[in-house]
Amino acid sequence: MTRIAILGATGYTALELMKILVRHPGAEIVAVTSRQEGNPHVAMVHPSLTGRVDLEMQDLSPAEVVARAECVFSCLPHGVSASIVPALLDGGCRVVDFSADYRLGDCDVFQQWYGQKHPDAERLGHVPYGLPELFRDQIRGANLVANPGCYPTSAILPLAPLLRAGLIEPKGIIVDSKSGVSGAGRTPKLLTHYPECNESVAAYNIGRHRHTPEIERILGIAGGSDVEVIFTPHLIPMDRGILSTTYSLPTREVTEESLLQTVRDFYADEPFVRVVEHLPGTKDSSGTNFCDVTVRLVRGRVIAIGCLDNLIKGASGAAVQNFNLMYGYPETTAL
Repeated sequence: MTRIAILGATGYTALELMKILVRHPGAEIVAVTSRQEGNPHVAMVHPSLTGRVDLEMQDLSPAEVVARAECVFSCLPHGVSASIVPALLDGGCRVVDFSADYRLGDCDVFQQWYGQKHPDAERLGHVPYGLPELFRDQIRGANLVANPGCYPTSAILPLAPLLRAGLIEPKGIIVDSKSGVSGAGRTPKLLTHYPECNESVAAYNIGRHRHTPEIERILGIAGGSDVEVIFTPHLIPMDRGILSTTYSLPTREVTEESLLQTVRDFYADEPFVRVVEHLPGTKDSSGTNFCDVTVRLVRGRVIAIGCLDNLIKGASGAAVQNFNLMYGYPETTAL
């Protein structure tokens, strides 16, 4: 059994992570952390885990975490995670980091988009990006993995095969995404207050969303050239799910079937990408680690769609998929 600690365990992604790990035959949750006063029991914060995880949430130091666990899932905020990760690695723990701290490849880019200096600058650009469909060999056996953002996963998976095959232009890609409210996290805020978001759809952070450089970096690696995207996220009044519709220009004459076949071939052996002929909906992948992908050709534009559960394939399911690769478990274990 691999002894696991979960840092920042009060949020939705931590809840989904624990739900998956309690059914993992090789995982044992030994510590969960929070800065909440009184060391509340996990079941007090997440009632659905009553009788499934019998632990108190504690405010543990890195040294205390290292003494208990072999693997750490860090669900801490951006900037905070990278201030703790070095001590965990030095203590012999492996880490799957849910924050954006290790997803980008450049300190200046990180400071530009996150408004702070990187706490662990030397590692930036040298940490495997936790998308097994593209970086499996780097993830396997790694000590630190940068778990992808939910929006980026939904955009990268449909676009990467087309870019790698040279079938679409790398500049001027439009990514139009819709996300359920859980994507904004559990902390109360006006944007996600029920009377504000119910029966309403709204775009937000146009041109400023922090997932933009992440999408561009990973698609650039996949396609072998600089990528430029216009990313527009929208908040949808539902609990969970992301649907990303992308628009790009073909580099040469193509057919819809040839585009679909390119994507089918690329993901032929991938257990969690379903290339479908129908137009997927968020209910199709809700509660699963699948990303459903399809492609259309409309008036000379390539429309590639990715659809997934933001809390599972967009976060905790991907993290367990990475954990399985890091420790040599079958990749689909518990998923």
